[in-house]
Amino acid sequence: MKSASERDREFSAFVSAQRAVLVRLAALLLTGDRATAEDVVQTALTRLYVTWPKVRPDTLNAYARRSVVNAVIDDRRKLFRRRERSQAELPDVTTVESRDVDQTAVIALLSTLPARMRAAVVLRYIEGLNAAETADALGCSEGTVRSQSARGLERLRAVFPEHAHNFA
Repeated sequence: MKSASERDREFSAFVSAQRAVLVRLAALLLTGDRATAEDVVQTALTRLYVTWPKVRPDTLNAYARRSVVNAVIDDRRKLFRRRERSQAELPDVTTVESRDVDQTAVIALLSTLPARMRAAVVLRYIEGLNAAETADALGCSEGTVRSQSARGLERLRAVFPEHAHNFA
C-alpha cells in the first residue's frame, strides 16, 4: 500500500502531464468556453483524486477522459446556469498547440452539432481515439459512436461545404 505522500506525488505528476490535454478536450466539448472548461476539468480532477488509489495505471488516461466527459454532462444538466460571467480581470490562458487549423473555426463548426454528436466527433477525430475508446469515454456502444461520428461529419460537410476538406 502506498503512503499518502507517494500517492499525492503520483497524482500531481499526472495532473502536471495531462491537465492541458484535459482542458483542451473540455473546451472542445463545451464549444470553446475556456472558463467553464477549466472548471469542468477541476471537478473531474477532484473526482479522480478521490478514486486515485482504485484506478488501474493502465486505464488512467481513459478514466480521466471519461471523468471530463461526465463533468461536462453534469455541467450541462445544471438547472440554473449563468450564461454570462463577468470578471474584473481576464484569466490567464495557456495556449493550445496549433495543428495548422484555426482553433476558433473548429470550435465554431463543432458548436453546430448536438452535444453527443460533438463529443463523438471530438473524441474520434480530434483526440484520435478509436471507436472502442470513444465508446468507453461516452458510456455507449461502438455502433453508437460510429453512427454519431459519421452523422456529425456528414452534417458538418453539408452545412459547411467550403470546409469539407477539413473533415476526415
